[in-house]
Amino acid sequence: MTVTEADTCRKYVLPKLYAAGWSDDQISEQKTFTAGRIVVAGGTVTRKKKKRADYLLRYTRDFAIAVVEAKASHKNPGDGIQQAKEYARILGLQFAYSTNGASIVEHDFITGKEKDLESFPSPQELWGRLSGSEGISPETAERLLTPSYHIQDKTPRYYQEIAVNRAVQALLQEKRRVLITMATGTGKTFVSFQIIWKLWNSRWNRTGEHRRPKVLYLADRNFLVDVPKDREFAAFGDARHKITAGNIVKSREIYFAIYQAIAKDERRPGLYREYPRDFFDLIIVDECHRGSARDESNWREILEYFEPAYQIGMTATPLREDNRDTYRYFGNPIYLYSLRQGIEDGFLAPYRVHRVVSDVDAAGWRPSPGELDRYGREIPDEHYETQDFETIIALKSRTEAFAKHLTHYLARTDRYAKTIIFCVDQEHALEMCKALGNANSDLVRKYSDYVVRITAEEGAVGRGYLDRFSELETTTPTLVTTSKLLTTGVDVPTCKNVVIARVIKSMTEFKQIIGRGTRVRDDYGKYYFTIIDYTGSATRLFADPEFDGEPALISEDQINSAGEPVSQTYEVEPTHEIEQRETQEEITPLLEPEGESPRRKYYVDGGSVEIVADVVYEMDTDGRQLRVVKYTDYAADKVRAMYPGAAEFRSAWTRAEERLHILQALGERGITLEKLGEVVGRPDADPFDLLCHVAYNLPLKTRQERAEILQKNKPDFFTRYSQEARQILDEILEKYIAHGIEEFRIPDTLKFPPISRHGNVMEIGQFFGGADKLRQAVEEMQNLLYLN
Repeated sequence: MTVTEADTCRKYVLPKLYAAGWSDDQISEQKTFTAGRIVVAGGTVTRKKKKRADYLLRYTRDFAIAVVEAKASHKNPGDGIQQAKEYARILGLQFAYSTNGASIVEHDFITGKEKDLESFPSPQELWGRLSGSEGISPETAERLLTPSYHIQDKTPRYYQEIAVNRAVQALLQEKRRVLITMATGTGKTFVSFQIIWKLWNSRWNRTGEHRRPKVLYLADRNFLVDVPKDREFAAFGDARHKITAGNIVKSREIYFAIYQAIAKDERRPGLYREYPRDFFDLIIVDECHRGSARDESNWREILEYFEPAYQIGMTATPLREDNRDTYRYFGNPIYLYSLRQGIEDGFLAPYRVHRVVSDVDAAGWRPSPGELDRYGREIPDEHYETQDFETIIALKSRTEAFAKHLTHYLARTDRYAKTIIFCVDQEHALEMCKALGNANSDLVRKYSDYVVRITAEEGAVGRGYLDRFSELETTTPTLVTTSKLLTTGVDVPTCKNVVIARVIKSMTEFKQIIGRGTRVRDDYGKYYFTIIDYTGSATRLFADPEFDGEPALISEDQINSAGEPVSQTYEVEPTHEIEQRETQEEITPLLEPEGESPRRKYYVDGGSVEIVADVVYEMDTDGRQLRVVKYTDYAADKVRAMYPGAAEFRSAWTRAEERLHILQALGERGITLEKLGEVVGRPDADPFDLLCHVAYNLPLKTRQERAEILQKNKPDFFTRYSQEARQILDEILEKYIAHGIEEFRIPDTLKFPPISRHGNVMEIGQFFGGADKLRQAVEEMQNLLYLN
């Protein structure tokens, strides 16, 4: 009897771990640590396999230290070491092991050496090697290993645990500036809370006194401090305090503030100066890339004033030209978890890109000679393009065309899908809100808040809309227009559409915007989201070599003046020049003098705009170029990537084990035979012929035709069996003709009529000389199907 990996684990590996001093509390068996990448193709959503370690060894509950991969006892003990090393790299561990139960192979990342062992090292030995290599003193270790705050039914993800432990270790080892880079939607606030919790409970502070630390949590928007203060940081109870104008409180330990409330301006010297320079032990700067580290920023003055404090910057964006100041101030990140990695792990939603082009965006717009705008001003005779719309010239018909198109799109998909529309400014957001409301008047009659604007001007009303929009169970607000207020820090787990109605030139800002849709909610059917791009920003920025997360799908529509797609198709070439811009975030409304405010744009109310094709685009393998692609082309590419020629594919397909591998590989890429048959219009085609047809342009055969060819060309296969056995084989073949290759599954197919009338599974097997010979017969019949 063959000993399986499960047998090896149960009979040999666990006893060896126990013998080395590892307890059940320290051993996580069959530990799954990713969610499995979400694959979207042709409207079908699948997940790839989750990554799972046979054993994850923990020194303490919150501190993983090693990974173990087990192989069957008849295999080489080192067969799993490459996988163990890969998992160790992902999990940030220094020790990887592979074993067949008898012998053990260890890879030590500290020394770079690999060696054979007879027994596992003890927890104390591994901790000693790790702490010695990283200079972790006993005092540092005690605080580093302080338990995290555990929330019922919420297990920290592996990368969050790494980020927390690395940040705490860095501070304990007196690194005064720390940067953590984690993609939007991966839990930066949760990580910040856990860092503070461990330091607070271990009574760490910069002076070494026996007291809890005083911590300042800084952000640049009220909801970025109010929500964490009231939710994630609730465990701190009365230790919390938000700094606002008025009484200065100094008796708490966990402080929250927005830059604008405490910074100096023309009217105030700066509320932060009410606190001594050495008041805080630690400052955590949320979304630190947004200006706080720029030399000229008065926000920078706050950080420099509190220079004695240790400072942690949290950002979602890797180093680029437009956030270089942040990295110069805080240094290189101690941990980076990218958008690409989040999508690969299945923790972040992939996205589809829908490119929409209007005629004025495609060809530009020029006024008629002497044309006047809404306010009687003559419009300068110039050629206006996408970057000018809503900044220099406001075309009402363009906004209405976008609104009509978006309404048609939602009608085809889901009118209650939560959608954020990013506009040029607050005024444009108001116009878009009005146009969308008119285009959806039937739903606005039913829900007055179906379409709302959320910008700084809305104040408390906008905050109320935002709270409801963010809730999982609410239906409305459904469509939200904004300009810059919602680019970051807003958690809307069920947001399914991100609409870009303004030009975005900054990669940092672009990533923040698309981050609004990256949350995954399996329980609400939210597996991916759609970026609807009216300005070409997404198309262009995806071509940037520094972008780190390819879209699942890119499509393009041209629309007419009614906002409806038209049939012409063409391909858009992405531009690679990424212009940089520095814009002040829209945090507080502009203060205008009483009376009429200055007109910043020309307003054109007349004319018509046509949204001028329905083409699907996909990034090619290097993630740079866009090309036209259909579901069939996508499937063909994946088949040819595995088997360049039809002969190689046929050879592999005739082997049952390889055939199963092919189907699994295609399934992981979102390709199902049912969908492919539907798209091709031949649901009765044999899967082999279907795949050969789309990949190698070979003629199609139906399952009926394949079965007839087998019966005609291979009669000797059937005559070797008894009459009862032949009848069973014929009935299995009939099931295949009717339903497909899944009917070859033994013993499942034997349990249903008409085959089940021959007896139970064991009795049916006897007609072939036993169950094994029955399986061999069915496998051979299946292989013979594909000889011609």
